[in-house]
Amino acid sequence: MKPVIVVHGGAGRIFKEREDGSRSGVIRAALKGYSILKQGGSALDAVEQAVALMEDDPHFNAGCGSVLNQKGEVEMDAIIMDGKNLASGAVSAVKCIANPIKLARLVMEKTEHMLLTDYGAQCFAKAMGVPEIPGEKLITERSRERWMKNLEPDSNPHKFQTDLGTVGAVAIDSEGNVACATSTGGLANKLVGRVGDTACIGSGGYADNHVGATSTTGHGESIMKVVLARLILYHMEQGMSPEEASDTALNCMKTRVGGLGGVIVVSNSGDWAARFSTKQMSWATVKDDQLYYGIYTGERLTKSFEEALTSEGF
Repeated sequence: MKPVIVVHGGAGRIFKEREDGSRSGVIRAALKGYSILKQGGSALDAVEQAVALMEDDPHFNAGCGSVLNQKGEVEMDAIIMDGKNLASGAVSAVKCIANPIKLARLVMEKTEHMLLTDYGAQCFAKAMGVPEIPGEKLITERSRERWMKNLEPDSNPHKFQTDLGTVGAVAIDSEGNVACATSTGGLANKLVGRVGDTACIGSGGYADNHVGATSTTGHGESIMKVVLARLILYHMEQGMSPEEASDTALNCMKTRVGGLGGVIVVSNSGDWAARFSTKQMSWATVKDDQLYYGIYTGERLTKSFEEALTSEGF
């Protein structure tokens, strides 16, 4: 099996001044993940490292750069899943952790559980030796400005939910194993303790070697109502291609509950898709040593893997 990785940096509207950073961020994440796969690494390692790189990138709503809740704090969700045995780990409402996706993997590998939240996740992180960082280090000026605007009496909270940036990755490795990973800071000015789709298996992501893997982004409450990630794989089980399954599921979410979003998918045969019903979604993929990337529907810019490595400074 030839390895493939696909990553996304969130569906919504990407403001002009942030396009270059968002595009570069997903490209670097895809290159990082593919480099692991090229060296014989697992799909699980590839998606974890790709997402961790984007968590460290303030252009995205995950890790450093996460939006703030009503109290002005960062609360983050993440999930990772192994298609080989359907093992999954997730965390929700975690604070003061640089890379929630790494903590999610520890939940998967070191506990009998699948999801830890808030104080329990914090205690587990401490027990695992995960370093705690000051919450302020995760807050960018942009996130703080958005939070303050949403506090204004006449503000329209939906206006500031457009430029988000949940991150995710899916991959298939040379052994034919698939995996997915998704991480987010959630919705701006959300209620304290709110858990969105990302940490919920089948909504924020799903991976099964029998079908493929997917990671989602968009309006979390809508994604949960249709269990978007698993719905896509269901359509693939019925014979649809990744692209057809993605479009069908996104259309269902739009018509049934009025929700918009985006998805990335890789099948167990190595076919892939990056589809969205929002105005934009930053995405990138590497297959057959060729990088593809874009932000707009229909856009598919390309360059070779080696050329991209050089241009991105790897």
